Amino acid sequence: MTLCKPIAITMLALITVPTFATTHEDHCAAVAASVADAGFAAEVTVTCTDSHATLQSDTYPDHELMTGIVGTNEQVPVPAEYGAPIILDPTLGTMPLTRDAALGVAVNGVPIYDYTAGGEMSQADLAHHQVHHDTIQTGQLDTCGGHAGRGDDYHYHAKPTCMIEQMENAGDAAIIGWAFDGFPIYGDANPDGTAIADGDLDLCNGQPDQTFGYRYHTSPDAPYIVQCLMGEVPDFDALPRVRPLSAVGGGGAEPGRPPRGGVEGLVFTQTPDGSRSMDYTYKGEAYYIRYAPTDKAGCYAFTTKTVTNNGVLATGEFCR
Repeated sequence: MTLCKPIAITMLALITVPTFATTHEDHCAAVAASVADAGFAAEVTVTCTDSHATLQSDTYPDHELMTGIVGTNEQVPVPAEYGAPIILDPTLGTMPLTRDAALGVAVNGVPIYDYTAGGEMSQADLAHHQVHHDTIQTGQLDTCGGHAGRGDDYHYHAKPTCMIEQMENAGDAAIIGWAFDGFPIYGDANPDGTAIADGDLDLCNGQPDQTFGYRYHTSPDAPYIVQCLMGEVPDFDALPRVRPLSAVGGGGAEPGRPPRGGVEGLVFTQTPDGSRSMDYTYKGEAYYIRYAPTDKAGCYAFTTKTVTNNGVLATGEFCR
């Protein structure tokens, strides 16, 4: 892992220093330390330039995936090389920023989205709970707070509970991720362990911070996680997205459609050779998506029987 210097910064020191960590060197070190202290240095590489710290990963976490989903979109997680850019000189803005894609990244390299799955939220949407697009209330998330999206990439829409259980420095003072505007993300409590009072969190699920100037939180109730970005992001439209898989020979996979009313018994399994399977039932009928790496880098052979495809058996090779 490539780190900028200095990196010998403990999370306690980051919390108790009264001045903002606003210099490029300090902020780079804080991002690097958040990954290393959590124990994810082997999975996530942190590199810094004069403007950004980039967390590079394959977005595929080493914890349980997909199991427990009811409102499946019939998409599955496939590793995707991803570079998450974190601004090293964060500045609060005047207008919350929203997008139908990641707003940040967890310290294990998995992208973090807002809580919805119904397209980009407008400014008016931010002030009202989007019940019909709430990924928790519609059963779209697994037991770890994530699922696979249109890009067949795994990402979080709520508190990444399984990742937090794996963190070597798990606790209220631990940074669990970074928003693209450069501000850190913490859990349900303040870093000093005190409870967050009603009304303390703003529209984007954040509040002022003594060290970084501002910080985001997860929360038990909606919006559960970062809902929008309060900081300035000059290259906002250029933030990374994961492209959907492409079929060998051209074209792409048909986007999955959530089966009406949800499915039952969804279980995701994987074997050491990289083979994966998502199995479930719908109206008493068994369906599945099975895929395994081919001899081409980034390519997978799929065999599927999905509700989206009317139960027709389909095969094909798809690549990143």
